[in-house]
Amino acid sequence: MAERKFEDINNFPRDAVAIDPFTLPIDEVDPANPFLFEAGKELPWFARLRADDPVHYTEDSNFGPYWSVTRYEDIMAVDLAHDVFSSEPIITIGEPLEDFDLPMFIAMDRPKHDQQRREVAPVVGPANLPNFEKLIRERTQSVLDELPIGEEFDWVEKVSVELTTRMLATLFDFPYEERARLKRWSDVATATPGTGIVETEEHRKAELLECATRFIELWNERVNQPPKFDFVSMLAHGESTKNMDMMEYLGNLILLIVGGNDTTRNTMSSSVLAMHQNPEQFAQVKADQGLIESMVSETIRWQTPLAHMRRKAKMDTVLAGKTIKAGDKVVMWYISGNRDESVFPNADQFNLNRDNLRRHLSFGFGIHRCMGNRLAEMQLKILWEEILARFDRVEVVDEAKRGLSVFVRGITELPVVLHKKA
Repeated sequence: MAERKFEDINNFPRDAVAIDPFTLPIDEVDPANPFLFEAGKELPWFARLRADDPVHYTEDSNFGPYWSVTRYEDIMAVDLAHDVFSSEPIITIGEPLEDFDLPMFIAMDRPKHDQQRREVAPVVGPANLPNFEKLIRERTQSVLDELPIGEEFDWVEKVSVELTTRMLATLFDFPYEERARLKRWSDVATATPGTGIVETEEHRKAELLECATRFIELWNERVNQPPKFDFVSMLAHGESTKNMDMMEYLGNLILLIVGGNDTTRNTMSSSVLAMHQNPEQFAQVKADQGLIESMVSETIRWQTPLAHMRRKAKMDTVLAGKTIKAGDKVVMWYISGNRDESVFPNADQFNLNRDNLRRHLSFGFGIHRCMGNRLAEMQLKILWEEILARFDRVEVVDEAKRGLSVFVRGITELPVVLHKKA
């Protein structure tokens, strides 16, 4: 799940943030630059590719040669063609480390993918969601009730992180008092080395092995107990997962931790930013809370918390007139497909009145579609129901800080002030 083979963060051109990509020769357009994402300057680079070269080959990048697929329909075609495009060995643009490969079912093809996913999917499946609703609401109420009114604080730290780590602890039946470790391991798994979270790949490996050690302790407890309805127990007792080695277990843990943490956390933060930046849309939601579900879907499109997924061509194929060779790396830029104006008119605008709100690409399609999408939507819906019950508005009082990553499109800090409901 992590971006695991950076040559050096300093090899990425920082000055790209000041470049208008429409002034570059098309073969010099390389959107896979974490500094673009950190500065919030990435969208024009994808607009250029959608306009002039929607299936675009970058021969020389810090991630090696790769194809960028940037239009909605082409992304769908790749995501659904499981016989042509493989998810193995990894679903991010970087390469796995030779001595620290982490197999995980999202980076597997059939039949193994289906078998392993089937073991854990019921935890977050539709039938189990009603069992979470009361708990999610109580925790949301508790977190919001502890927030200061009229004083600046970081929404990411106090709300988004707190709510997602509490939910993760429940899904894993992880010791509640240790839940901050889940957030840390998620950050470590996806962080760019040299940017403050981890300094080197060796640092990353050491912390992820700590994660493995703690979860092996939990595995050993659960495997000797009757099966329970949590991720660890279901992996320990699952027919296709009970004999996993440590690295495959760790890989699947990282997948489930990141999937349950980064995406929901960043959408919680971006929903606050979206409502602040679009007061006329927020007014509609306040007047009609039946629009909360629409607002949630539009936020997930507008934010696109995971910017891309990567595939490898199993055979020579043609996509949008371009010949992709067997073995080529193909990157589906979900962030770009979600801004495709042929599908979402005025796509850069936040608009909760779209008639195709749920057609966004953020959850993926086909066999790898996010299995926790309904749980994430429930968490966001409840959050906004409880926000509107307490506050007149959440005012963003300074610039949002964004993560230095081309995979997790995240907000790391969001300074806000709460205004109490009259």
